[in-house]
Amino acid sequence: MLLVIGNKNYSSWSLRPWLAMKVLGMPFEELRIPLYGPESKRAILAHSPAGKVPCLVDGALRVWDSLAILEYLAERHAGLWPAEANLRARARSVSAEMHAGFPNLRQHMSMNVRKRHPGKGRTPEVLAEIARIVEIWSECRGPFLFGPFCAGDAMYAPVVLRFRTYEVELPPVSRAYADAVLALPALQEWMRDAERETESLPQFEQYA
Repeated sequence: MLLVIGNKNYSSWSLRPWLAMKVLGMPFEELRIPLYGPESKRAILAHSPAGKVPCLVDGALRVWDSLAILEYLAERHAGLWPAEANLRARARSVSAEMHAGFPNLRQHMSMNVRKRHPGKGRTPEVLAEIARIVEIWSECRGPFLFGPFCAGDAMYAPVVLRFRTYEVELPPVSRAYADAVLALPALQEWMRDAERETESLPQFEQYA
């Protein structure tokens, strides 16, 4: 399988399936296409019908959208969602909530692995969305949201990185969860790769 991704410093959507595949030991190749360059759209369209990343290429099949990719991968790896039906339903619910929601967090606390912006981005709307995320994380069954790592954790990993960049204070249970995600060797690898990237995208550098 080939996973087409964007910049590791900025592309939260790309991180989700990449992290899941790495943590669960699914073999794949990655193709990184830097975003918003003059040839970016053409290069992405060569793989993704939607012209967006991530896109999973499995033979003749193309699967795009991070949550769709996770569901496709779950058909090949039983551990990607919790085994117990009620937990699985909740994991899918909070994953869909992250996938479709939190627009203010996305706007005012964009993912930027290389930077630190303490105290920035805290509009009332963002604070309300942070409170909702803390509520979700407060039910963490440890070390991850539903015990072992699952797709739900992959969906919230970019938020963990955002909270690191903006130095968001968290209560103990949520802090322990964020630290567990940050300690994943796969996420550490992603962060190292992001630090080595040379592209700088002004639209994601609002507090530079």
